[in-house]
Amino acid sequence: MNSGSIEIQLFWQEPVTGEQREPRLRAPIAFGREFARMPAEHKGQPVTRMVLNHDQVSRFHALIEWEQGQLMATDQGSVNGVYVNGQRHTQAILNNGDLLQIGPYVISINFAVPTAPSPPPQVPSRNSTIQFNPNTNLPDPTLPPQQPVTPVSSNFPPPVFQQQQVSVQALYATGLPVDETDYLAVGAGLGSFVWVDLLRISGVPIDKIIVLGIDKEPYARYKLLCQNSQIPLHERLRSNSDSCPDNIWGWPSYALREAWHDFTKGRLNNSVRHLWQVFAEPTFIETYTPRSGNVFDSIDREAKRIGWDKMYRFGRVLAIRKTDDGRYCIAYSRGRGNHAFFVCRYLHLATGYPALQFLPHLQAYRDKYGDFKSVVNAYEEHNHVYEQLERQGGRILIQGRGIVASRILQRVYEVRQKNPNISILHLMRSPKPQGNKYGNSQRSVKHHIELQPFNWPKACWGGELREMLEKSTPDVRKELISNKVWGGTTTADRLDWQRITETGIAEGWYKIQFAVVTRVEQDARQHIITYIQDKDFGEIQLPAVDFIIDATGLDAKVKESPLLKDLVEHYNLPLNPMQRLAVANDFELVEMRNDKAKMYAAGTITFGGPYAAVDSFLGLQYAALYAVDSLAAARAPKLHRLDPVSSFRQWLKWVFNQSP
Repeated sequence: MNSGSIEIQLFWQEPVTGEQREPRLRAPIAFGREFARMPAEHKGQPVTRMVLNHDQVSRFHALIEWEQGQLMATDQGSVNGVYVNGQRHTQAILNNGDLLQIGPYVISINFAVPTAPSPPPQVPSRNSTIQFNPNTNLPDPTLPPQQPVTPVSSNFPPPVFQQQQVSVQALYATGLPVDETDYLAVGAGLGSFVWVDLLRISGVPIDKIIVLGIDKEPYARYKLLCQNSQIPLHERLRSNSDSCPDNIWGWPSYALREAWHDFTKGRLNNSVRHLWQVFAEPTFIETYTPRSGNVFDSIDREAKRIGWDKMYRFGRVLAIRKTDDGRYCIAYSRGRGNHAFFVCRYLHLATGYPALQFLPHLQAYRDKYGDFKSVVNAYEEHNHVYEQLERQGGRILIQGRGIVASRILQRVYEVRQKNPNISILHLMRSPKPQGNKYGNSQRSVKHHIELQPFNWPKACWGGELREMLEKSTPDVRKELISNKVWGGTTTADRLDWQRITETGIAEGWYKIQFAVVTRVEQDARQHIITYIQDKDFGEIQLPAVDFIIDATGLDAKVKESPLLKDLVEHYNLPLNPMQRLAVANDFELVEMRNDKAKMYAAGTITFGGPYAAVDSFLGLQYAALYAVDSLAAARAPKLHRLDPVSSFRQWLKWVFNQSP
């Protein structure tokens, strides 16, 4: 075979964003940090130049070319070297299936013989995401691409919103309702709840705070996503004992509360176990995590205590603007053409995840066949999958290997106890022979799944890693939270989940396969056929399955939120290297400061900033503490910084369930 006819299928994940790259190219191929520094030609042949944008990659780092029928990788005098299968080489032969490492990029090399062209799959014209319906707040796979929320031709928000500063007088002149307040929280989710809770504890009265959102319960969307991803009320969340959204002090913790409850019910062994877990975790026993139902019940109690229902207003926020008197204006819809405005001095953004990630080949399948039942996202409602498996048995394919994939696996295992005629194929893009390493610590790996009690090392919440990130530059932060250092896809280090995989592999009903998916089709019997790129035989098809579940995660990019996209573009706000909102260490959007008015953000929309675990319970509390401290320093009205005496007094009120 002529080597020139062989294409090379490359695959790697971007070390920071986790984005999959899978170009199919012919040699010679150059790799480097700067496009202009790599040669356009080599030995009379055009060179494909691949830019790897990372400081550990040299300007022209390496070259892949055919020499005497062998594929060779040659180091071009780089600083950090070229590694093949973990060994550093100046020049090395690349075989089918080898791993080439350039800086933090681990690139899988696969040979592929070109085949006759086949009709291209119907690739969706829209992004591969599932949006939340703005009216119901439920994942809606049928929604079209999100449109700008303030088009020039729109009747609302009015044309005055095209200006940098909106006249308050012009707002009143529209004849629409205009209300004013000191503090306003946009989102009405857990991030808003934690911020408002701290404001109330710090002395701000109910009539000075407004919360705008679609769901009245602050945990509504979070609860929905938990239940859809098979975490029912009796199952445990991946969270710490003292990360209590209802209790800023973290004591009594969830473990202590659960231990007391079991003690009063006569379940002494369980009571002691919860306490032992907190003291001995994770060395001698599994890490304690709270039951989701207990978390939601505790938030209900605190919401009632602080008067959440009196501050909450139903509304979908469409746009945010600075006003000409040093405040902010919020244009929002109350449904069915009922529009209104709020004007406030202090604004808090915690809009959460705007969309669900959905793998492009699965989106293409849905667009082509209109099948929303057989191919689902783990965060969509999909109980019909388990109901049919329980009745009829079948084969299921799971993509993704994080905490959600583990929950799906456990749910299928439970169904399999009732109907053993069920098999699982767990499809992963590449092997994971060893876990991420930082300093002297390294994550353990079993069956190519990284194990870790929480989604970040614990020191990211309140230890030295938190301090390090806070003091770092944006580029250093990007490196630290990358998928190759502190970040990456992990699942909880739980023995019950590990036993499921061990049992499944031993009995043969659970299999792991590594492959790059090229397309997904439907056969004549409406079974789902997945085509993958094989190292030796090109494109091949996997056995037909009844269901595919995408468990790859959520999407928090600013561009996926019409509200945030409009805000960023209107005021030309900077984004951090993770393409999220750039916030100061106190979580303020400094560029949005308007005289004495301040705007803050929290949650996943700030990922890549001064804190790693921004979408955790404790991360939301951390952001709220910094923001409220900043407001206290700015002498915001009715707000008093907590001191030891006032904090203890407020804690007693929490204990006795009295209003702040």
